[in-house]
Formats: sequence, structure tokens, C-alpha cells
Amino acid sequence: MKILVIDDHVLIRQAMQGVFKKLRRDAVVLEASDYEQATQALGKHPDVSLVLLDLTLPDRDGFEVLAELRERYPNIAIVVVSAVQDPGNVIKALDLGARGYIPKSAMGDVIINALRLIMSGGIYVPPEILAGKDLSNSVTIHLARDRSRASSAYMGLTDRQLDVLALMMEGKNNKTICRMLDLAEPTVKNHVTAILKALKVSSRTEAVVAANNLGWKFPKMAKL
Repeated sequence: MKILVIDDHVLIRQAMQGVFKKLRRDAVVLEASDYEQATQALGKHPDVSLVLLDLTLPDRDGFEVLAELRERYPNIAIVVVSAVQDPGNVIKALDLGARGYIPKSAMGDVIINALRLIMSGGIYVPPEILAGKDLSNSVTIHLARDRSRASSAYMGLTDRQLDVLALMMEGKNNKTICRMLDLAEPTVKNHVTAILKALKVSSRTEAVVAANNLGWKFPKMAKL
């Protein structure tokens, strides 16, 4: 497992090295002090599966970096690790696709448990944010909306494969999926194969059952 830590403070990067060694002995932790180094690292290591991102970088706005990384690397889980605990920042980070928001002030065991949750497909939000009366409903709605895509993205499924899975869960056959998504049949078959592999099943029926058991819910797609 490869992780990239993007932070301009060397002590934070070193601390995260120690956290991941406790979490996964086989983890390879890469470091970047700014956005330029981060893009170079991702170019050399396309198999990075998790990025820890500080919002305060010397060469780019952290939120801009988050949005750009989510666009360029949709299968990488990105977690914000920040000294700023403003609720608005937490909501904005989630809206831009972050899979969690971890305060730098958090204790080591809290960080480890948060990362375990994220690595298993969940989304971590600081408890004090969930306790806020004015923001709890917003966060709860956000978590419910993103839970399915967060867990499935962690398993390596692309957005288009999720579209195929959503239609499979509606009972649509390949020809119908081809028509609704404007895809060639071989392409749909390849997506179905990838879905079966990710869910570790051997049939479409088993895939639907597995997705339901994982609690994945997708909005019904409009008929064309």
C-alpha cells in the first residue's frame, strides 16, 4: 500500500510515517512538501491509494489542490489533515470529495482509527462537528449521499462502473445498459467483469446481493 503525505511541515510528515507503520507494516509512505512535489510523486507512483493533504501549502490553495486531485485521480482516497477545525472547512472538503477530515491536534490512536475507517470505505468527520446543532444535519446528509461511492471507490470502481452497477441493481441487462449509457456492448461487459472482480463474486446476481449487503444505494437513473 502506498500513501502520499502532502504537508510543508517535516515533523507532520514524519509523524504520519510513524502512524502508518503502526497501521500497516507494509505501507510505503511518500512525502511532498508542496503541490509541485506531490504531482511529481503521483507521476512516479501511479499506484498510490491514499493521499493525506494539508490545506495550507506554500504554492497552491489546499482546496484547489483537493479539487484538482479528485479530478485527475478519481480512484485515490484523499483525506484532509489540517490544523484548522472550522466547520465550514470540513463541509467544503467533503463537498470537494475528501473522504475524511482529521485535525492535526487529534491523538495518535484517534488518527489511526480514523484512517482505518477511511481505508475500509468509510468517511471520517470529527465528532465535534457531528455534535454541532447547526451543521449536524448537513453532515449527516453528506455522509448518506457519499457512503456508497466512497466505499466503492476504495475498491477501485470508476464512476462509469458505478453507473453500470446501479443499472444492474435495477435488473437491467447489458443491452439496456448499453442504450442507457451510450456504451458499446464490449465496454459494458468489461465494466461488469471489473465489478464482479471488485466484489469478489462470480455472477451478476451475486454482485447485486453483495452491493446490497454493503449498503450501497444509488439513485435510479432516468430512462432514455
